[in-house]
Amino acid sequence: MAVDIDSKKARPNWDRYFLDMCEAVAARATCDRGKCGSVIVKDKRIMTTGYVGAPAGLPHCDEAGHDLRRMINEEGQITQHCVRTLHAEQNAILQAARFGIPLEGSTLYCKMTPCRTCAMMVVNAGIKRVVCEKRYHADKDTIEIFRQAGIDLTIMNEEFVKYDKQ
Repeated sequence: MAVDIDSKKARPNWDRYFLDMCEAVAARATCDRGKCGSVIVKDKRIMTTGYVGAPAGLPHCDEAGHDLRRMINEEGQITQHCVRTLHAEQNAILQAARFGIPLEGSTLYCKMTPCRTCAMMVVNAGIKRVVCEKRYHADKDTIEIFRQAGIDLTIMNEEFVKYDKQ
């Protein structure tokens, strides 16, 4: 049986391909607030992936509920953040460390601009390029950290990610 292939449909470029994979990885996330996935790639090969979730063996938000903490941002607005989980970027970097996978010169793909802490981890992991689908509401520090460290930052869509549950 022949498969009908739409020859008019363009192949995604590499950035779109790996960003789309982030969505599949995010399906494993155990905190429904961020539902993020991350993919780290070198030479067009996946090195590691990570998703939002609690440390191994500890209760997940799906099981124990969110551990929300109130924070005040630069504009004085109070927001809530779940601190039960690690970020997708952190989990991807930690998986590489755990299994001895070098990330020097790699590219990180993620849903939104990494937070400040993740940005510092990206720098120290040797990642040289970051590609994000959208922006994180508190990404000023990240953008500056990446600029100073010489990390190439590509943001596909200048929209800010909105959280359903604050």
